Amino acid sequence: MNDIPLPPLCDNCSTNGDANFCWLPVGAGGGSDASDSFREYPKGTVLFDEGQTPRGVYVLCGGGRVKLSTCSGDARVLITDIAGPGYVLGLSAVVSGGAHEVTAETLDACRLAFVGRDEFLRLLGADVCALTQATRQLSRNYRTVHRQASVLGLSPTAAGKLACVLLEHPTLNGGRVGGGVKLKLMLTHEEIGQLIGASRETVTRLLNDFRRKKLIEVSGETLTVRDRTALEALALPRC
Repeated sequence: MNDIPLPPLCDNCSTNGDANFCWLPVGAGGGSDASDSFREYPKGTVLFDEGQTPRGVYVLCGGGRVKLSTCSGDARVLITDIAGPGYVLGLSAVVSGGAHEVTAETLDACRLAFVGRDEFLRLLGADVCALTQATRQLSRNYRTVHRQASVLGLSPTAAGKLACVLLEHPTLNGGRVGGGVKLKLMLTHEEIGQLIGASRETVTRLLNDFRRKKLIEVSGETLTVRDRTALEALALPRC
């Protein structure tokens, strides 16, 4: 598939060449030109809904994030994952032939490429590299769901669940800096609550409590873990 030309939009892409689906047949979305398959989607765009029959997959290109969530009968929302660049949205539903298990909504302005279901399945059947990449992402998706289930099911308190998210969640984890860990808070308190099954008010109260106890320090969008040991103790038995 290396002979497939990339559209001009890909020239300066930081993810170009990574082990993602950047080399998909970008004209498969139905446009006459490769770049016609790429579209800019504003923040808050719902790409597909939970329970909807899949039309194809969306490949998240460049910057931006997409929230994947499920909703209970009483309208409570639980975030199952935050998709980043290179993620193929709708992969599981297209491969299984079932309905979408989650709702996909853009958290930022995003650039996405669409590939129709039949064309994508044809690609998987014809190219072992494409099949390998699909298998890898499905495996990563399984690990993400396992992590979420562990956080929700094994952490006995909301404080423990929040501690797990601050210590482990890849969307928040910014890496170790000095004696602590600096995190960029790219999610709102409401969205963090949707990760741990708690209300926005609970998340705000717990973060303030963590600050008072000097477990964390918050400056703007930057959160610094000051006492990792104490957060790990709160997160037990999960972390």
